Amino acid sequence: METRQQGLLDPEPVTEVDEEMVSDVDLNNTLTDEEREEILSELTKLEEDISTLRQVLASKEKHHSELKAKLGITPLIEFKQNFNRSWYDMQTSTAYKKTSETLSTAGQKTSAVFTTLGTAISRKFGDMRNSPSFKSFEEKVECTVSNIKQTKVGSQGGGGSFEEVLSSAAHASAQETPSNNMSESSDHERTC
Repeated sequence: METRQQGLLDPEPVTEVDEEMVSDVDLNNTLTDEEREEILSELTKLEEDISTLRQVLASKEKHHSELKAKLGITPLIEFKQNFNRSWYDMQTSTAYKKTSETLSTAGQKTSAVFTTLGTAISRKFGDMRNSPSFKSFEEKVECTVSNIKQTKVGSQGGGGSFEEVLSSAAHASAQETPSNNMSESSDHERTC
């Protein structure tokens, strides 16, 4: 036979057919009556075997559940045992151990960061409290409180509310002159 390649646009179909390919493919799928009988017989035996195995399995499962009932093993107890076994298996896995170690290390580092941060904040507050501006502010507050107390105690007839005393102290200090304030503040520092 002639071997010829067909192009995509070639109008003539390929006429050569591979003989081995034709013999391998059985398009009609024809069986003889004997072969058909044999296959049906084998299929029937397999179905009977499957049915027998299902009956045996059902019998075994029933016996299994009866034995568990005699031992007092309930489905809840089984569930707990399975859960505990699964939990144990998970905890002993390498992935769980690595994750646990990573989280532990992260927790330690976070704790160290917060400790360092707390120490730094505490140190900054200490530095701020020892600064001259904070001491000056603290002295002014102490003097103001002292003046308010003296005004409150020294006033006749019970004085008034805290707000009234505070506003009168603010009004009095606003009326003082700057040079007067300087000399009085040095006097106040001595008395406060």
